Amino acid sequence: MPEVILNGPAGRLEGRYSHSKIKNAPLALVLHPSPEHGGTMNNKITYSLFQACVARGFSTLRFNFRGVGRSQGVFDRGEGELSDAASALDWMQEINPNAPYVWVAGFSFGAWISMQLLMRRPEIKGFISVAPPASTEDFTFLAPCPTSGLVLHGSRDDVVPEPSVSEFVSKLQQQKGIQIDYRIIKGANHFFHDCTDLLIDHVHDHMNKAGGGMNVQVKLPQAA
Repeated sequence: MPEVILNGPAGRLEGRYSHSKIKNAPLALVLHPSPEHGGTMNNKITYSLFQACVARGFSTLRFNFRGVGRSQGVFDRGEGELSDAASALDWMQEINPNAPYVWVAGFSFGAWISMQLLMRRPEIKGFISVAPPASTEDFTFLAPCPTSGLVLHGSRDDVVPEPSVSEFVSKLQQQKGIQIDYRIIKGANHFFHDCTDLLIDHVHDHMNKAGGGMNVQVKLPQAA
């Protein structure tokens, strides 16, 4: 997966990009957790989401937000990072002008940014939101949420308590015209230690049903 340098609003952005072998493949953008807590594009969950999208035939990009790794700029508490994500999507679309649709995926802070992005970009067909920080960030901008997607959370998340996410999802599920697939992974903490493979199986299962790229065979536990 080649390293790429993109032009972002605050300077260069460092990324990793995998170009699909499928002609006119869909696009996937993967966003990492908070830089304030050491989040980078090489975070395990972020990398695993990236690999999952590659396996499904997407042309896929993950990148470091401003001020992380070799990306220029300084942390901007969300506003600048949203601009970074929009620039990253622009970059992918410039080299894939015939891509039929886009999916976004994000972990924690990245989930918050990804859901702001989908409000602004109608070409985004679906989303994967892992451990969205519903207890600390404002999600009221999702009014209404324009597209269906998957929300994944750990039952033992002590960073973002699960009830806060259930409440957030319940509000989204009241909207007409979209479907929010909410899956709680039993025993998982905020970082999904020892549960990453199961997390990705749930991602594939959802995307198989939602028509996100090529199908990938998974075996989920009976209770899932």
